[in-house]
Amino acid sequence: MSVTDFEIIGSISNIQKIAVGSSIRELPSLRKRFGKGRWRKLKGIATVRLSDSTVRCAEVHWYEASGIGKKRMKIKQFLD
Repeated sequence: MSVTDFEIIGSISNIQKIAVGSSIRELPSLRKRFGKGRWRKLKGIATVRLSDSTVRCAEVHWYEASGIGKKRMKIKQFLD
């Protein structure tokens, strides 16, 4: 499952690195679209509001680079 239409409510907790640099499969497309940077793939736990206004707790994954910010955030699974 991968949900991309949502809003993060509050902060993201339990942040962990999944991959860094060349171990990221989508690295070429990230660099092409958003620019060069020290890309990392991260995951964490957040409260999210879905497009139908439902509020749930979920594990979210995203890519992040210094000076570029969080990109391609998606929900991997619901925890409630």
